[in-house]
Amino acid sequence: MMTNNSEYPEAINAAGVRATFANECYGEHERNTFDIWLADSKKPTPLAIFIHGGGFVGGDKSRYYDSEDWVRLLEAGISIASINYRYMYEAPYGILGSMNDSKRCLQYIRANAEKYNVDKERIACSGGSAGAGTSLWLAFSDDMADAENNDPVLRESTQLLCAAAFSTQSTYDILRWPEIVGIPPYQKPEELLSIARVFGFKSADGIDLYTQSEIRKELDFLEKMTKNAPPFYVFSHYDGGIPTNEDELHHHPFHAKALKDKAEQVGAEALVYAPALGISDPSGKDMVEFFIEKLL
Repeated sequence: MMTNNSEYPEAINAAGVRATFANECYGEHERNTFDIWLADSKKPTPLAIFIHGGGFVGGDKSRYYDSEDWVRLLEAGISIASINYRYMYEAPYGILGSMNDSKRCLQYIRANAEKYNVDKERIACSGGSAGAGTSLWLAFSDDMADAENNDPVLRESTQLLCAAAFSTQSTYDILRWPEIVGIPPYQKPEELLSIARVFGFKSADGIDLYTQSEIRKELDFLEKMTKNAPPFYVFSHYDGGIPTNEDELHHHPFHAKALKDKAEQVGAEALVYAPALGISDPSGKDMVEFFIEKLL
C-alpha cells in the first residue's frame, strides 16, 4: 500500500538541509516510510536511526526534524534516518507489530546499504518514549535475522552497535510496572483493557493477562538485557514521586533506574541520567558525544 506523503512536513533538518532520500518505502504498510540524511563521505558511514514516540498510537517521522543533535551528528560524519511505523491499533495489533516495523526498517537499510552509503556494522537506534523502548527492544533482543526467509530484507541482522533512549519505559511487560514504579497492581477494567491492547488483544474479557507468557517474554526487553547488550544511553527528565497520571507513570525515572540496576547486575555498559533521582554519569557525555564515541 502506498502512503499519502502530503500529510507530513517536508523533510528538512534544523540546518535547512533536505533529506537525501525522503519518504523511502521499506514495507507494504502505508506508514512503512523513512527519511535519510547522508553524511558527506566517500566511504560508508555510521547511521543513527531515530524512532518517534507517541504511545504507539500517534507521532511521525517529522518529530526530530528540528533537532540540533542531528546537525551535530551529520557534521561528525554520522548519517541520520527517521522512520514511521504502523500504530498498535492496526493489524496485526499490539505494539509488537509496531516494533517489528522498526525492525524491518533497520533490516531494509542494511539490505540497501550500498544505496545509502551506510556501514552495516555501525548502526545505532534512538528515540523518545515509544521510540526509546523500541530502540532498547532492538538493542537487547537476540539477532532476529531469519536466514531462510524468502524476503532478503528479513535475512539481515537486527544487531545494533549502541542505542540511546529518552523518557523511556524499562519494559513493555506492563504488568511489571507497578513493581518497578511502586504502585498497586493493576485491577481497574480500563487498565486491564489498555494492557490487553498493548499485548495484541482487542479485549481483556475472559483473558488472564498474567498467564500470557509468550508475549510478556517477547516484550520484556529489561529481562532480555545481558552482558552482551550493546552500550546504551538513557536520559529521563521526569520528576519522581508517586505518578499522578499516565504520562508520569509511562515515563517515571524509576524506569531509568531499573535499566541502570539491570545493567550493573549483568555487566552491560550503560550511561544513565535521571536527575530527579540523583542518577548521573561521571563522564557527563550527552547522547551525541556517546554516539560519536561508539559509532566513530
